[in-house]
Amino acid sequence: MFLDQLSDGLHQIPAWYLLNLVGLLIAVYLGINRYGGGLNHIPGPALAPFSNLWRFLVVWGRRPELEHIRLHEKYGPLVRLGPRVVSVADPAAISVIYALNAGFVKSGFYPVQQTIAKGRRLYTMFSTTDEKFHAKLRRAVSNAYAMSTLVQFEPLVDSTTLAFLDQLEKRFADRVGPDGVCDFSTWLQFYAFDVIGELTFSKRLGFVERGEDVDGIIKNLEWLLNYAAIVGQLPFLDRIFLKNPVRLFASQIGLISSSTPVATFARNRVAARQDVEQGEEKPGSSPGSKPGRRDFLSRFTEAHHKDREFISRERVLALTVANMFAGSDTTAISLRAIFYYLLRNPEDMENLMKELEQIKDDSANADGMFNWNSVKDLPYLSAVVKEGLRCHPAAGLTLERIVPPQGITICGRFIPGGTIVGCSAWTVHRSPLFGAHPEQFRPKRWIEASTEQKRLMENSLFTFGAGSHTCIGRNISYLEMYKLVPALLTRFEVGFADPSKPWKLHNAWFVKQSEFNVRLRRKQ
Repeated sequence: MFLDQLSDGLHQIPAWYLLNLVGLLIAVYLGINRYGGGLNHIPGPALAPFSNLWRFLVVWGRRPELEHIRLHEKYGPLVRLGPRVVSVADPAAISVIYALNAGFVKSGFYPVQQTIAKGRRLYTMFSTTDEKFHAKLRRAVSNAYAMSTLVQFEPLVDSTTLAFLDQLEKRFADRVGPDGVCDFSTWLQFYAFDVIGELTFSKRLGFVERGEDVDGIIKNLEWLLNYAAIVGQLPFLDRIFLKNPVRLFASQIGLISSSTPVATFARNRVAARQDVEQGEEKPGSSPGSKPGRRDFLSRFTEAHHKDREFISRERVLALTVANMFAGSDTTAISLRAIFYYLLRNPEDMENLMKELEQIKDDSANADGMFNWNSVKDLPYLSAVVKEGLRCHPAAGLTLERIVPPQGITICGRFIPGGTIVGCSAWTVHRSPLFGAHPEQFRPKRWIEASTEQKRLMENSLFTFGAGSHTCIGRNISYLEMYKLVPALLTRFEVGFADPSKPWKLHNAWFVKQSEFNVRLRRKQ
């Protein structure tokens, strides 16, 4: 009866009145967004303060880092990107926003990137917004990522590196015509995936040997990053699309599959380790791996034995999946940047080769692999690596944090509590702090800088984040870069297949490169 009366009443209201009412509500909503957040004093594009739809569309365009650079060049170190979103390009703000116990927690952007396994979210250090959980998890596994631990993995990195170089030689070296063109973008990702697979499971996934995207893992990762970058600007959409309760429940009871190929691969590897165990698991054991080569899975399992309630079997799975996702794309992007910029700057390539030739006879083994300790402090190699990370950081969006309730003053402007703030390496790395022409690749800036200037530059290098949320796997990336770059460049002469053709960039949270084609010639 009531519904019938309500329906009759609505029919008696003129359509124009309803349209005006809807328009008024929209205007009020937009007005509150524009003027109600206490950010009117922060400059930015005209449409951004009214709705997060503006930044959603910018990210949809796939090159948001260029727009962010342009906006900061126009407006200065603070730019308003949304009703309650501010981008910060001042390197000095890094120590404020990302400092330990500063009270800035992660925004809703991060849970969007939680992978699903059998209908359950896999919580990792990157995707959680719970600071206490993050700190506890990091303490539980931090020793596994320490450089003193990772150098024990050097034989595993060497194994994959040699397999990679052998495949490049077999498939592309010294060949003429189309058969000699190597899609370096793709092959460097094959390499990064197989390295992290061997470090995590003592088993490569097979990318390098097969020369293909195994089980569509890379394709799936690209889809996930494309999704997360866009939907992360309006996180409520994720609870409608991928992580709605109905879909998750259907996955839990087996009606649909929401597990990613990486999660499936990791679950199978974890299960295989358990299958070879005899009787009760023993702390410190390394089931299924070679004696003396304790991989990440072994170390995560040890953490499980120490605290079975917190480091559950599901959490061990989450840690291995996070390794695969975070340790593959970012490292591949950094390796591409280093090689690309060296090829575009022959003088820097020549300087690096001179440095490597000077130590080659004493530092390289019969297979052409350089020992980590012999290359980690090489001045020009270090400068090239840092400059590659500076000019082309992997992450292409702001690392969002929420301002604590009391608010904060940044760059002389007060920003109210609850505001999303963050720095992007793409804008921070354009700071004059890095010297003249920060937009250019110039490794010598790291060599010519004074001790104090170099310290400031290193502290402002934001490629791996900062503070307690600094990428825990950054040492893995450094190990791979310092091992592969010398080994490949002393084995092959590398050149562009078509020097007139630049690579293509696609920003889907990570700024991934493609169409980076090269030719290889085996050195005598």
